[in-house]
Amino acid sequence: MSLTLPDQILYALKRAERPVIVLPELGHVDHFASAFALSAILKKLGKEAEIISSGGRAPESLSFLKNTKEVKGDVPNLRSLTIHLNVGKAAVDELSYSKNGDELRIHISPKSGFWERDDVKIATTAYRYDLVITLGAGDLKSLGALQTKYAGFFFETPIINVDHTQGNEHFGQFNLVDVGATSVGETLFNLFEKLDPNLIDKDIASAFLTGMIAKTKSFRTPNVSPKTLETASALIAKGADREEIVEKLYRTRSVETLKLWGRALSRLKSEPAIGLVWSVLTRSDFSQASAKDDALDDIVSELLSTTPTAKVVVLLYEHKDGYVAGRLFAERPLDALALSAPFKASGTKESSRLNISESDIVEAERHVIGHLKNVLTQIK
Repeated sequence: MSLTLPDQILYALKRAERPVIVLPELGHVDHFASAFALSAILKKLGKEAEIISSGGRAPESLSFLKNTKEVKGDVPNLRSLTIHLNVGKAAVDELSYSKNGDELRIHISPKSGFWERDDVKIATTAYRYDLVITLGAGDLKSLGALQTKYAGFFFETPIINVDHTQGNEHFGQFNLVDVGATSVGETLFNLFEKLDPNLIDKDIASAFLTGMIAKTKSFRTPNVSPKTLETASALIAKGADREEIVEKLYRTRSVETLKLWGRALSRLKSEPAIGLVWSVLTRSDFSQASAKDDALDDIVSELLSTTPTAKVVVLLYEHKDGYVAGRLFAERPLDALALSAPFKASGTKESSRLNISESDIVEAERHVIGHLKNVLTQIK
């Protein structure tokens, strides 16, 4: 009898010696919270899993979760290069190296005699990780710089692809894509609830419910179904505290973040007929609020939570390095990457980062919002 997909995934997880959890470049709160929960489950299975996202660290709003861990922005020591030298023919006297531009030169001097070309062999070790688990990635491109730098690794290593969006390209060897779920947190909970409910303790349940609440804007999005509410109830029954999660996600902000949010809110504009909402922030806003660019994640979360009926939400801001950047979020079936394609966008179909050619934020707003109004009007 052939194994079901959940059983195949469990077998792959138990067989792996060193799994790694990889998130999209523009990871959502749901992705990070789910990654923390999955890492805790894997630890119960005797596996230590690192979490990697080319976008870097997790949102500060998740610091209340018990199973948080460092999120790395790159893959260290993925594969080593080994030089094999036949020292039976000539013993080593000195070993040194030098750099010439991008070239590293290794110098080995013999005590006596010499070596021929055939005395040297070069080999690479196996990859550091033997299983990849992607969360919320519709395709490999959404992993950003990680996919670009380590394309060979993703091609050669088995992938468990976990997602809930219809546009997922099923790029993994195991594709757990539940389009009836609202979030990665809900998808993973349903998986492990079937495999072994005892793996899900209070802290893991809290992380899964956090992902669900963040992704559904506290259960206010149109895709919330009776099954979603049943799942939320099951997580609460396992100890997840919905009120605490809502408090930490939406009501606990630093004074600096609140000041910056106030400035973004004062400039909030909308086109209700096409479901478009946007705002802008200048460097003066950051300075007067005494806020850093790190506060942007919280500002974006506030924009999304306070505009539940919006289909597209855009935040344009003056980057500290002197150019205008933007973040765009789109509700399904709209595609954030497609909507922001003219602006050298990167990210996922739900969230994209815009690289805007204009250095003036007023001109950038006119260009970006004008483009979106035109596209969304045609779609409508």
